[in-house]
Amino acid sequence: MDDEPGIRESVQAYLEDDEELQVEVASSAHEAWALIQQTPPDLIISDIMMPQVDGYQFLQQLRNDARYTRIPVIFLTARGMTSDRIQGYKAGVDAYLPKPFNPEELEAIVKNLLERRKSASSPDETGKLDEVILEIKDLKERLGQQQSLITTPSPIHIELTPREQSVLDLVAEGLMNKEIARRLETSVRNVEKYVSRLFSKTGTNSRTELVRFALKHGLTK
Repeated sequence: MDDEPGIRESVQAYLEDDEELQVEVASSAHEAWALIQQTPPDLIISDIMMPQVDGYQFLQQLRNDARYTRIPVIFLTARGMTSDRIQGYKAGVDAYLPKPFNPEELEAIVKNLLERRKSASSPDETGKLDEVILEIKDLKERLGQQQSLITTPSPIHIELTPREQSVLDLVAEGLMNKEIARRLETSVRNVEKYVSRLFSKTGTNSRTELVRFALKHGLTK
């Protein structure tokens, strides 16, 4: 996100030379926020000095929303003063790169933050995974018992793509991202994107909340 077209286009072109990276651009914080709500990104690169809403205000808005608190943010800015960097880190920025910057350094920071986020979001295979699966199974059983007493269901209309529906169904089975990726023959990163979109579309913040919402409203069986 940058209000200078030249910088936006050059950053996008350089990063998209890597086939694993897909970049969406925005010219303002308002435009970026609209894009994030449609499709939550894996990482955000933002300028600080922008009209109307600056980078610090945008970052605060992002960190105050439970859906987006874990998204890594990189600041690109001509403001290279130590006090500015301190303010950025206090606001919750993950990396700070003053202009002019080396594109290779930016790419290295992007990949490092994406890898760290991926590692942090991977559950412990022997403990947390079993805990989540049992919680989801218990939730489905309890909701099934409740539904037998309900005479009027409460369906809700949410537009899901076929792939989002497939991911949702597998999450409801208790599968984690690595297993879903193998089942759908895609990457773990893609699965993470679909799960993030499902969180955004349903207003949920965890896999358990997502399954509860989906079962309650008939989005999965």
